[in-house]
Amino acid sequence: MDQLRAIRYFNKVVETGSFTKAANVFNVPPSSLSRRVADLEKSLGATLLKRSTRIVKLTEVGQIYYNDMQQILNQLEQSNETVRSYQTTPMGRLRISSMVGFGEKILLPLLDEFSQLYPEIILDVSLSDELSTLGRDDVDIAIRGGYAPNERVLAIRLMDNGFIPVASPRYLEKYGVPMNAMELQHHKGLYFKAPLGPTPWLCNMNGQWHDVSGPAVAISNNGPWLAKKACNGEGILMSTRWALASYLESGKLQELTFEHELTITQSAEMAVYLLYQKHRYLVPKVKAAVDFLVQKIKVTNES
Repeated sequence: MDQLRAIRYFNKVVETGSFTKAANVFNVPPSSLSRRVADLEKSLGATLLKRSTRIVKLTEVGQIYYNDMQQILNQLEQSNETVRSYQTTPMGRLRISSMVGFGEKILLPLLDEFSQLYPEIILDVSLSDELSTLGRDDVDIAIRGGYAPNERVLAIRLMDNGFIPVASPRYLEKYGVPMNAMELQHHKGLYFKAPLGPTPWLCNMNGQWHDVSGPAVAISNNGPWLAKKACNGEGILMSTRWALASYLESGKLQELTFEHELTITQSAEMAVYLLYQKHRYLVPKVKAAVDFLVQKIKVTNES
């Protein structure tokens, strides 16, 4: 426990940049805290901190040690929370990360209902299309489109995430309806920008992959903006069916169908996945959220 206390002291010094501030957090004398950090360095046989009258900085090996200890302390806190909250009422801060479009259209409205059911859970929701690692990013639940990840987490397939081509009646009246996928190369394109770059228009014909992307008129990671431009007749858009559902239902956009189906990747079928660490399912707030979202999204889309 003495070493663990010293590690906590060390990490807090790094976070605050001051022995005095760190000591105030733990309500101990600065001299006592400084002595424990010095003992930690002595036991490791390495200097972790560069001390001066004004600032405290990490040494190179200190940075490595801090990163490792931060992960360990986060894991320890999660394990402590698991034990404390086992078989108790779902409560506390629940950290959820979701891709932006899915979060805005599907997740956030459902979380309003979830909050009514579990008022003691504080939702901490981040919307980002950047990939997140559950342990590293301190996230309880992540929702991502793509493929089942290789990282050691549980992945539940919520729904299909395949892309479909759409255009407005105005665009098709002006430029004509493409009769086959190859003709798309001569049409204006509106492209969604994923973390790895703009999504291409790909088609498999007789075992050969072809890039049938047309000239770009707009590229963005903002799906609603691209959909608006598509509705205005500015080009053809490839996006997910769930993101385009309201536009298709209203008739503002219509799906284009071809003999050879379009996709944005040569890999297997994409899906939307709910990700969480196995041991976190024992925490009531995480279990409640996982069960609720799977019931509301997965079951609804399979029925």
